[in-house]
Amino acid sequence: MRPTMSRRRFLAAGSGLAAAGALAPSLTGCGSALAGDGAGPDTLVVHTQLGTTAAGSETYLSAVADFHRENPGLTVKNLVNGDDLAQVYETSRLARKEADIVMVNLYDKTLAWTDVGATVDVKPYLDDWGLGKSILPEALREWTDAKGRLRAFPYFGTNWPVAYNTRLLERAGVGAVPTTSDELISAARKLRARGIMPVTIGGEDWTGQKLLAQIIQTYLTADEAVHAYTTGDFSTRGAREGIEYFTTLRDAGVFSDKAQGLTSDSMFTQYNTGRAAVESAESSALAQVPAQVVKHSTVGGFPLAPGAVQPHPTALRTYTLIAFWISPNGTRKIDAVEKFLRFMYRPDTVSRFITEAGRDMAVRSPALATRFPLVAAASRLGDRVSQVVLPDVYVPPTANQPLITATSTAFTPGTSAARVRAALEAAYRSA
Repeated sequence: MRPTMSRRRFLAAGSGLAAAGALAPSLTGCGSALAGDGAGPDTLVVHTQLGTTAAGSETYLSAVADFHRENPGLTVKNLVNGDDLAQVYETSRLARKEADIVMVNLYDKTLAWTDVGATVDVKPYLDDWGLGKSILPEALREWTDAKGRLRAFPYFGTNWPVAYNTRLLERAGVGAVPTTSDELISAARKLRARGIMPVTIGGEDWTGQKLLAQIIQTYLTADEAVHAYTTGDFSTRGAREGIEYFTTLRDAGVFSDKAQGLTSDSMFTQYNTGRAAVESAESSALAQVPAQVVKHSTVGGFPLAPGAVQPHPTALRTYTLIAFWISPNGTRKIDAVEKFLRFMYRPDTVSRFITEAGRDMAVRSPALATRFPLVAAASRLGDRVSQVVLPDVYVPPTANQPLITATSTAFTPGTSAARVRAALEAAYRSA
């Protein structure tokens, strides 16, 4: 997607006094955005989403401590942000005081970074450092843009199956995990009769957006899904049938009450406390399911409706989670960057994220997530599920938030399929 001129000017703006003066107000109370300022050649500034409660944070910080012990002449300074990381990085980039390495997903704002020079093409470094053989080919494909540039070094991936609490299903008289729409609707009625929410979902945020996209793809091929989420054209027969399937499920009571106002945190809480029987959750969330719920859970795909183009219940899979991006500042410390990345891609470091944190990796590793049974089970689903397209790299950044708003509309009971389609398409026009 071609970035707008306003964003292009923002990211590529000069670092003269006028630009610095314009920045001053926006940096008030946000001094962390200048973390790259004044860092010497022996200090590597890493802007990361790991370091708080994100899965893998403890392992990452421990790995950094090990790196320090092995490289006493180098210091890694972590700048930690959550969902606001992209905005903070862009602000610091405007001041030419950005971090040397950025660890963030390929999503929304970050899609434009390499194209506008906010980060660099790392393919030459991948080849020079010989790290390509460590990374899964499909991950490299997902991180390569239309011009053949590798945006970042892929690191985390995720499986995104559907988790089913079999004890709750059995309590409601549901004999097996549903695989068809009729079975799912019947199960939802039985669960509700026992006071159990069927499918929990954060209809107000990204989790709802992903599940809606997954259900629509019941009737879309991969190419058709890419077209729909790139252009915002949901007028095709398959897209319309997928939306109708979604509204049928919604109005049959398949989703949690007031799903349009729930968030991902609400979803995780409902499943993890046994108040809901089903959730569509990525592997990092599956790793957080309490042991007492894990022992009664299994993973699979989302049930299919008659006439589906998919041969099996659907699931999502992507390698576009946290990767290592190199900034223009980072190219000035490229020797230090190389040492850090070589350390992070070492087999012993990679395996720790799998065994200690239950992370799916975009990196080859024989390690198994034995402490995280649902994560391990998801990785073994294979062709028992049909993998559908995760829309993240296709949705234009300017349409992303409007599309989440449209998703909340879609989860609102009584909203017709035609109105859902209109809301989805309007999200692209408003952007």
